Amino acid sequence: MASSDVLEQASTWLAEGRKVALATVIETWGSAPQPVGSQLAIDGEGNFAGSVSGGCVEGAVVSEALDAIASGQPKVLAFGVADETAWQVGLACGGKIRVFVEPVGP
Repeated sequence: MASSDVLEQASTWLAEGRKVALATVIETWGSAPQPVGSQLAIDGEGNFAGSVSGGCVEGAVVSEALDAIASGQPKVLAFGVADETAWQVGLACGGKIRVFVEPVGP
């Protein structure tokens, strides 16, 4: 899904009155499944559009995005095979990514 499609979906959800967060890949190292700038839109019900990792860590990002929506606070997430949660949530490709998650809207 193109970044413009992700933003379009986020805009649609906001227009429907849903709470929304955007997750954006801000840094990659090694073999990363998605490039810097890749985005995932998440609504307050856990629906999402786009990708930040090709499926490897989307579940964890959605969970963190729901926390960010609830708190109103942005956060930076880091994922990689060296992470202590590598076997639970990690990148099988051997790379590392950092993802900025921010609630958006009114």
